[in-house]
Amino acid sequence: MAQTRRQFMAGAAAGIAATLAGMAALQRGANAMEQGVPEKRPNVVIMFTDDLGYGDLGCYGSPTIKTPHIDRLAEEGARFTSFYVPPSCTPSRAALLTGRYAIRLGPVARVLGPDSPGGLSPDETTIATALNNTGYRTKCIGKWHLGHAEEGFMPTSHGFDSYFGLLYSNDMIPPWVQTERPLELYRDLEPVEVVDDQSKHTTRFTEEAVQFIEQNGEDPFFLYLAYAMPHLPLAASHFRGKSRADFYGDVIEELDWSAGEVMKALETTGVADNTLVIWLSDNGPWINMPERMVQGGNEPWHAGSPGPFRGAKGTTWEGGQRVPAIVRWPGEIPAGRVIRDPANSQDIFPTLAHICGAEVPQDRPMDGHDLTPLLRGETDESPSQVYYYLGNEFLQAVRKGPWKLRVADSEIALYHLDRDIAELFNVAEDHPEIVAELHAMLRAFAEETGAVLEEVDV
Repeated sequence: MAQTRRQFMAGAAAGIAATLAGMAALQRGANAMEQGVPEKRPNVVIMFTDDLGYGDLGCYGSPTIKTPHIDRLAEEGARFTSFYVPPSCTPSRAALLTGRYAIRLGPVARVLGPDSPGGLSPDETTIATALNNTGYRTKCIGKWHLGHAEEGFMPTSHGFDSYFGLLYSNDMIPPWVQTERPLELYRDLEPVEVVDDQSKHTTRFTEEAVQFIEQNGEDPFFLYLAYAMPHLPLAASHFRGKSRADFYGDVIEELDWSAGEVMKALETTGVADNTLVIWLSDNGPWINMPERMVQGGNEPWHAGSPGPFRGAKGTTWEGGQRVPAIVRWPGEIPAGRVIRDPANSQDIFPTLAHICGAEVPQDRPMDGHDLTPLLRGETDESPSQVYYYLGNEFLQAVRKGPWKLRVADSEIALYHLDRDIAELFNVAEDHPEIVAELHAMLRAFAEETGAVLEEVDV
């Protein structure tokens, strides 16, 4: 009898949960109708890699790493050649999800550790919150890294109906860093498994993503798939030893397999043509890795390529902040489109809000721009011509059009990025008026946000 009662109670609880979920979905749908949201809206999938370099994909010029599935995304959509992100994990995720420079967001302007007390404030509005409020089902899978010390920092407090993944970077465990916390997989708010084999990360996250897509209902969905790879320590399972580019290439080719599985699930469920897919990296490659990373089978050459650019992860050179970015949306984005004008990850929020009928917050500074006309080929001129390069709270450069002014290491340098993508030729002395204009922009941004700008003579 006791067993029957437990079964009854469990079934009742499941029934109540399903009823509440259904009521919530109906309410979101009603809210969306009241707001005048278009009835037919695309699903959205963001695949966000960790430390993937500009030169690590076939469609971006890798001579050895095979990425046929990602290359297909580029062939069927738009590929950016001047797409910017912050140069490290936490700030990059904050900027992507909020459409705001991380310097505006408190603790997440710096990389958070496993014992960090801060996180993304629950007062911030994310893409997930905006879409969820208009009827989207939302799921976060993979690396969160925006705080976990309080429930208000977690994905389920930032617009995601559910979460499965890692709370921070996969190296933030003993002996890689000083902490007593084990690396754990979380489901929503609870740890469900201590990770003892990192080779399963990409596979597990892919399986979770496919399952979410296959549970497709009448409501549109937003899937944020934030891979743990290729952040060190590297790990791969069924692609281990398969690449010509050694261990690092194995990891990238496994990520490419994952992209293929996600697209296969979209096609199998019949929603591929009505799904906007974004492939993106959170920052440049970790080719400047500290000595602590060379352990556990990881070698100094187990890192990506910044392509033709100078610098790497953590820097304000192009190699640290210019990354591969691909957007596919059949029938809306012309196939094979190459976008050479600058754009950045903060533009994704207002772009998706416009496309999906969601609201952009009006009570705070928003730094992104709506890229919809640019993506659709209605114009070749990006609305996002100005970008500020920050490393943590330090403001070191600004780009406006083709010009980049960098103020760092007691030097002021001006580069024309259209003709000098490697930042080799400082032409500051030849263009004092441009130096003065861009430096004034840096000073104004520092005063507005509290960012730290090095004092130099201009």
